[in-house]
Amino acid sequence: MTAQGIFVLVIIVLMIAALAKEVMRPGLVLFSAVIIMMIFGSISPNELLAGFSNKGMITIAILFIVSEGVRQSGALNQLAYTFLPKKRGKVRLLFFRLMFPVSFISAFLNNTPVAIIFAPLVKKWAEKLNMSSQKFLIPLSYATILGGICTLIGTSTNLVVHGLMLDNGLEGFTMFELGQVGVILAFVGYFYMSYIGVHLLPGEKNFIRRPLSDQKDYYYDLVIPANSRLIGQTFKNGRSKDLKGFDIIEIERNGIKISGKTPDLTFEADDQLLVGGKSDSLDAIKELSYVRLKGLDLLKDQINTSELKQYEAVLAPRFPGIGKTIVEFNFFEHYEAAIIAVHRNGERITSNLRNLKLKAGDNLILLTTDRFIKNWGESKIFYLTTYIGDHHQSNGKSKKWLALTILFLMIAGATAADYMPKFGNVKTDMFYFSAIAAMLMVWLKIVPHQKYTKAISWDILITIACSFGISKAMQNSGAADGIAHTAINFAKSWGPIGVLACIYIITNIFTEVITNNAAAAISFPIAMAAASQMGVDPKPFFVAICIAASASFATPIGYQTNLIVQGIGNYRFRDFVKVGLPLNIIIFLVSLLLIPLFWSF
Repeated sequence: MTAQGIFVLVIIVLMIAALAKEVMRPGLVLFSAVIIMMIFGSISPNELLAGFSNKGMITIAILFIVSEGVRQSGALNQLAYTFLPKKRGKVRLLFFRLMFPVSFISAFLNNTPVAIIFAPLVKKWAEKLNMSSQKFLIPLSYATILGGICTLIGTSTNLVVHGLMLDNGLEGFTMFELGQVGVILAFVGYFYMSYIGVHLLPGEKNFIRRPLSDQKDYYYDLVIPANSRLIGQTFKNGRSKDLKGFDIIEIERNGIKISGKTPDLTFEADDQLLVGGKSDSLDAIKELSYVRLKGLDLLKDQINTSELKQYEAVLAPRFPGIGKTIVEFNFFEHYEAAIIAVHRNGERITSNLRNLKLKAGDNLILLTTDRFIKNWGESKIFYLTTYIGDHHQSNGKSKKWLALTILFLMIAGATAADYMPKFGNVKTDMFYFSAIAAMLMVWLKIVPHQKYTKAISWDILITIACSFGISKAMQNSGAADGIAHTAINFAKSWGPIGVLACIYIITNIFTEVITNNAAAAISFPIAMAAASQMGVDPKPFFVAICIAASASFATPIGYQTNLIVQGIGNYRFRDFVKVGLPLNIIIFLVSLLLIPLFWSF
């Protein structure tokens, strides 16, 4: 390998480390990497800028607007209420009834808004049927991932690889080409979650056969004031006659936490109680004079207590207070909301909140009013959860059907593009039809024209554009050839199948620790070089990259939908490893078997 190749690899290693440690937003990390590569001659300015004009990248930007139109119309909410079962039934049927429709929707829409809308609805649905929501939120995220693999537009990764193929003079993917393997993988995922994953997920073990009653998915922090009638009362098994409908999970007394199940416990003044209840329990708590809701003292006098509601909001990477404490950022002054607890990596944090530094993915338990939704419901700095389904302002039935019709026509047009007559020199493809669909979404006022730019995730677009530059630098410097040569030598006894496995594993490891688009861009030139050196068709390798870059099941940080449900479902990091790592391995083995059957070397 040349000195230039070694230099490029060093920059990529440093870039991966920066992404893993979240030094900066992914777009800035990749932008910095390509600028350094340009300074030292690994790529030219024109090669750096080429990614920003790539048709695949622009198509992704346009599809953000299309997805936002469908979300704004309220069609996704209506679909969720339609397909979620109204009664409890067999676990395998419930998993299928949830995962199949979500996968189908995610095959045609950006999966992040699908997860944002469906997660709170699924949580409330589970509570209504007295089931643990933790049994369904990880499967929801996995369903969006599996659905995205099935079509060209299902995930930005597929369009990135498609764009790189076109840039290198190769024929790209058709709309449903990846679905030949993707659909099978989706059903493999359904069966895994139904028969194996269900036993590995946290939550009530016998959650289907349990009697109706005490599923508590919502928690409240109470303080016993000095004049409370509860003082001196004894309670048993976490139940008190004066706190009907609540389970006393634990008591914090003089800095010591005591389980609510401890026998012969009595209430004392200034005890801090963590109680479990239903989502509508806040109104009952506000009527109790002998307990005080923790956090009320943080709110200003001008807020009417009767208007208060408990919301949950997961911090998105765009949140401006990331890395700051709640006091440093002055959360209340910004949002008129008091943070009463933070869920992070499965832990509920209520003590010393003032000095807690906020992180992306934190699930904030907020005490605030309806104004919070009105002011921040459309913001990209929060993944709003609890109550968003109730407060979503629909545009009416006509807008729902109009949005779905535009989406359907876009998909139909892109699918039939190869068989349609050309209009002069204009090629009818995914870009062509998605651009028309986005324009109609704005013209027909499904997406407000004043806010259309908010629908676009600029950091993702910058990440994708810079990924093209990194891919080009690996080709120019010989780094891709060197890695491909090593992979071929390592797997030479297995032939192309062995190299296919190496490329899949490299991509899958990258996507679990860095962004999926960057993982695909790094792996692409390696696949190109390996195919060239072996004299085989590179397309099977590209398919493997698409699948491996999306199949991020083992960590919450590998894929945005995992991060969303981690906060909402109060999962620990190890929950994803426990459930997702076996699925990663299964998807890898099935892909290795199927890819050569549909795309020969």
